[in-house]
Amino acid sequence: MSLRVVHHPAYVAPMPAGHRFPMAKYGRLMAHLLEQEIVAPSQVQAPEPAPPAWLCLAHTQDYVEAVLCQSLAAAAVRQIGLPITAGVAQRARAATAGTVLAARLALEHGIACNTAGGSHHAFETHGSGFCVFNDVAVAARVLLAEGRIDRALVIDLDVHQGDGTASIFTGDPRVFTFSAHCRTNFPLRKQVSDLDLALDAGLEDAAYLRLLAGHLPGLLEDVRPDLVFFNAGVDPHQDDRLGRLALTETGLWRRERFVLETCLAAGVPVAGVIGGGYAPDLDHLARRHAILHQVAGDLARRRT
Repeated sequence: MSLRVVHHPAYVAPMPAGHRFPMAKYGRLMAHLLEQEIVAPSQVQAPEPAPPAWLCLAHTQDYVEAVLCQSLAAAAVRQIGLPITAGVAQRARAATAGTVLAARLALEHGIACNTAGGSHHAFETHGSGFCVFNDVAVAARVLLAEGRIDRALVIDLDVHQGDGTASIFTGDPRVFTFSAHCRTNFPLRKQVSDLDLALDAGLEDAAYLRLLAGHLPGLLEDVRPDLVFFNAGVDPHQDDRLGRLALTETGLWRRERFVLETCLAAGVPVAGVIGGGYAPDLDHLARRHAILHQVAGDLARRRT
């Protein structure tokens, strides 16, 4: 078993000065992974941007075309919270293709991680909460359409509920959605996942990990997925400015190790995406996001 990492230069598309979304974190994460020798250049692959046909497996054609042509209504742009420029649209296509590639590589190698992805607030008809295209939903639908998998499990541990993902897969028994999130955080109006764990604000490492351990092994046994998509958002960290939970970096390490070890021990390949993380210090933020890749690499080497 060996780790594969997916990264595309378009992930670092420029943003207007002063915009609060930390777009630069994607480039800093990749630099950190290489500087710390967590991954080698030979382990990194870049995808081609997702074609519209892929995007339309999870989104309406009207929405996809409006994003790609930068013709979204002003209200729809405000709901996303990002300026829908050609560069941002290209980054969203690249990130989505990155999760598709990570999923394919996970099926081949056991585990693969995108250095972006986790845009779980994007719905079928619109984007929201900094999310343009729902990369995990698109990737699951692509692999299902190709016959590579029959059933997928989404493990979404971002601090915010994966509302767009839950909505897209409502009524689709091929994809089981599991979201563990802060109950008092965005989005105000929650959707219904197949399994939701609504966590109290201020929850710390030990209690968080106990709850996760009480659900994940049984979930894998019941769902029996061919592939897991793991949204490893680091915004449950105690210092995250959009968080409200109180995990430490040690807690994030233990979370990532538990999820990945449990899935791999059950024989289920894992495609990891980085999800949310919001902090003014990009080096600290990149280090937290890199935990997913470092734990994945360590586990892959042990299983070689």
